[in-house]
Amino acid sequence: MITEEFVLNPEKNVRLVRCGHSPSPEIPYREKRPAVVVCPGGGYFFCSDREADPVALRFLAEGYQVFVLYYRLGEDAVFPGPLLDLCGAMKFIREHAEEFGVIPEKIAVCGFSAGGHLAASLGVYWNAPDIREKSGCLHGENRPDALILGYPVISTSWIENDGSLARLIGQGDYAETYRRLNLHTAVTADTPQCFLVHTVRDSVVPVEDSIRFASALIQAGVPCELHIFPNGDHGLSLSNGQVCEDGGDPSFARWTELAADWLRRKWEHPQEAGRPLNKARYSSRL
Repeated sequence: MITEEFVLNPEKNVRLVRCGHSPSPEIPYREKRPAVVVCPGGGYFFCSDREADPVALRFLAEGYQVFVLYYRLGEDAVFPGPLLDLCGAMKFIREHAEEFGVIPEKIAVCGFSAGGHLAASLGVYWNAPDIREKSGCLHGENRPDALILGYPVISTSWIENDGSLARLIGQGDYAETYRRLNLHTAVTADTPQCFLVHTVRDSVVPVEDSIRFASALIQAGVPCELHIFPNGDHGLSLSNGQVCEDGGDPSFARWTELAADWLRRKWEHPQEAGRPLNKARYSSRL
């Protein structure tokens, strides 16, 4: 396994941590792999450790090259600052795809809570003219090939009363930025396919946010998969004893298996790459 850190913006403390598979002559057909970029949550105030390394290692175990993005926070999180950080990370990974052993057309972005808002922002705004210009991604270098969203913030309902909204808008056009922060209104046919997971009892980000985004995807003709679990509060991450003091919710913990299966069906799972497709296993779900 390879681990290394890249400082993408020292002034804003923007870092990209790589957790990669080392090339091996024993598995020559896996010299290049799909990748997952993880965006931890934390309300744009901090990046949650519970949604960073544990999630990265879970996808690493599934055979992916994995990256964790630590984007700008706090007073620096004025829109579209963090989004530009994610754009820059995607461009950086694709520019170094050969070195990192990444298949450049198979890069998913996985985000939780506010990190889910960031990931979904990239999904809907990757080709917006102002984002293309500010990020320098003029040819789709920042486009995610898939989105995995865990209890994501989609609307402004979570931040309208706690002071975060004014901080994210900053000195910009209030009405225009407010509109753009409501991501379900910006979904188009250019938005990537998406996997979403949420709980009914989420007391921080309402489950309706995931429903709104899924509904917008369906209306735009974009394939998506939405899983809503009855139990569990906000911020479950892997929902196990590794990240939850109470052990998490076993039912919700299945989301990683479901997400891996979703990517398997979308891209052909990395652990199955180079082998004949087991049609008996997959035919009922393709």
